Amino acid sequence: MAFRLASPAFENNDEIPEGHTCMGANLSPRLEWSDPPPDALSFALVCLDPDAPGGTFYHWAVFDIPKDMRELEAGLRADAKRPDGLRQALNDFGKPGYGGPCPPRGHGPHHYRFCLFALDVAKLETGDHARCRQILEAARPHALATAEITGLFER
Repeated sequence: MAFRLASPAFENNDEIPEGHTCMGANLSPRLEWSDPPPDALSFALVCLDPDAPGGTFYHWAVFDIPKDMRELEAGLRADAKRPDGLRQALNDFGKPGYGGPCPPRGHGPHHYRFCLFALDVAKLETGDHARCRQILEAARPHALATAEITGLFER
């Protein structure tokens, strides 16, 4: 089997439910993954919108996800310290944690790419206030495999 990322909230290339957007409760969706490389030491997740008018907009980054985890629960809080060591970066809204889809009205559907990286390191070397873009840059050279799911949303 190949490394796979899925969500019970939406299928790949389907609409993201309103509850996971700025039009609803703005809660992160539950994400589940399977069949990572056996030598993965951690995971990092980045959610980005390449269709944003000003260039790619980063909505979420979760990193230092322990190697034995296989899901992120819905509504993941942006707690600074978690017992499992998982951390979240500052999104392009300037806040830690998840910032749901919120494209300009009438701009057509945007594609929200959730990219999960299986990494060859247990922890990414980042500062305490890392931004999502920095997590992506730090994760890429350590990626053993990548799994993606894309959700669509428009207002």
